[in-house]
Amino acid sequence: MTAMSKIILHISLMAAIVLPLWNIPLILNIVRRRSSKDISMSWAMGVWVCSLLMAPAGLMSADLVWRCFNIVNLTLFTGVIIVVWKYRG
Repeated sequence: MTAMSKIILHISLMAAIVLPLWNIPLILNIVRRRSSKDISMSWAMGVWVCSLLMAPAGLMSADLVWRCFNIVNLTLFTGVIIVVWKYRG
């Protein structure tokens, strides 16, 4: 593996971990307002179900970036789903 390939792999891995972290402000915002009415339930469930269906392929993949993204994204988006359901009202 070349030095440039290693750099690209490290940047991609960081992005795979950081991208799903944007779910945290969404969760905090819902909790702070005590409302998730501005979140479409069909959108949230659609994203979560698709993430869940992609997870087995991500977990079996030899690609570290894809595997990490799937784990972090599914974990944090599950948190979004829980908070959206809790504050639906």
